[in-house]
Amino acid sequence: MPKIVDHDARREEIAQALWRVVRRDGIRAASVRTVAAEAGWSAGAVRYYFPDQDGLIKFAMDLVSRRVGERISAIESTGTPTEIVLRYLEEVIPLDTERQAEFDIWLSFIAQAQAESGAGGLRELLGPVHQGLRGLCETLLHKLSEAGVLRPDLTLELEIDRLHGLVDGLSMHAAIQPRYSTPERVREILRAHLQELQP
Repeated sequence: MPKIVDHDARREEIAQALWRVVRRDGIRAASVRTVAAEAGWSAGAVRYYFPDQDGLIKFAMDLVSRRVGERISAIESTGTPTEIVLRYLEEVIPLDTERQAEFDIWLSFIAQAQAESGAGGLRELLGPVHQGLRGLCETLLHKLSEAGVLRPDLTLELEIDRLHGLVDGLSMHAAIQPRYSTPERVREILRAHLQELQP
């Protein structure tokens, strides 16, 4: 009987090898050859799934987004509205080893996209992710408003942008200054911000 190959699992295995190369050596080192060596595969085997570096990097970038999305989808909506919102916000900030690895990769992708000239490439993938995070902030604040735990004098559009900026900033702080921006401190800041929005 022929061996059944899980092609999706193979692609993810290759993408994770790319993540390791990028975290260790930088995104410029992530060629098909170096990723193949990291994965313990031949370059030809990697090219079977990803004919070029761009396709490999785009898949690895998309994998970061999908993993975050899967974790968000698995969150249980139990507790007070504020507790639920905090759980969602914490899931998109690098507060543990797994999320730190994903955020490191994400920063590398952003830096590479900014270095690219012209349209297309990685830049076209950044917009949807940026809008996805803003959309999450919008959904969460609407949920708080519907639950009656937002001050009626607030301008919701402004608060959405403010929360989005806070999450981005806390993510960066947690990534580059983990000794100061500890998970406990990040949670404290998020909780204080949400309390300021309450009646």
